[in-house]
Amino acid sequence: MTPASRDLNSIHAPVMPDRVVELVAPALQQQGAIYVDGTLGMGGHAAAVLTACPNARLVGFDRDAEAIAIATQRLAPFGDRVTTVHAVYDQLADKLDELGIDEFDAAFFDLGVSSLQLDEAERGFSYMQDAPLDMRMDRSAGVTAAELIAELDERALRQLFQRYGDEPLAARYARAIVDHRATQAIATTGELVEVLQQATPAKFRNAGHPAKRVFQALRIEVNGELDALESAIPQALERVRTGGRVVVEAYQSLEDRFVKRTFAAATTANAPRDLPFIPPELEAEFRLLTRGAEQAPVDEVDTNPRAKPVRLRAVERIRRGNNA
Repeated sequence: MTPASRDLNSIHAPVMPDRVVELVAPALQQQGAIYVDGTLGMGGHAAAVLTACPNARLVGFDRDAEAIAIATQRLAPFGDRVTTVHAVYDQLADKLDELGIDEFDAAFFDLGVSSLQLDEAERGFSYMQDAPLDMRMDRSAGVTAAELIAELDERALRQLFQRYGDEPLAARYARAIVDHRATQAIATTGELVEVLQQATPAKFRNAGHPAKRVFQALRIEVNGELDALESAIPQALERVRTGGRVVVEAYQSLEDRFVKRTFAAATTANAPRDLPFIPPELEAEFRLLTRGAEQAPVDEVDTNPRAKPVRLRAVERIRRGNNA
């Protein structure tokens, strides 16, 4: 399906758009304010922010060329206020340099797999539909999930499923995959699901779909998601101006734990605990804008079940260190 043939108002419901706008808008009031969307997707959040903040300019990143094509169409009414960048968000600093942007006013990251990628069976992200075992967000580069399944040894598969999927049956599933591929390659999502189902003990078969955690682990590895995140968020914190804000929506615990730790470090004073007072130069450079992780309201989850696992966190830069 081409972007022109899509109903852009129905293909994607952004998660917590009103709250995202509420958090970034105070930093985007001045003329020419720069809003960075590190995960542009189909442009839902970006459209909401640009509508609410008429003085803001958007720089939108996405590694998925199809998503950029859809977002470009969706954001066309905003004209030259929109710049799109086909890149992974861990290239944020380099790409901003290329655009001549030293700092920005607000940034937003909507992590994980997008509705576009999940809903198109041929992308291979969903264990509910049979398709080539691909899982690349950028289909122009990188190894596929099928190639990982074919090439990694049993130990590496087990570690992958444990690290990125918290899969309690990681060892069993790794062994089953290795045994199966000895006689027949695993090339589709359906074939992988069948191998996993056959390897799942009866007592675990009512504890959720056996492929859920394995597919998550493969997707994270194929796309280097955690490595990209661990590079991108510090870059964003470094480049946001004083008074600027960084907002992140995470959907699985590995991502959220990293965001939580990074924001906690940024909002903690760099001073010994026994000082009677904290000198200004040792004060934290950021402050938290959320108490813990915020979740989507019940009414939104009812209409958009994909909002259920979201954890939203946000910080504001309140000063810049003397060595910055």
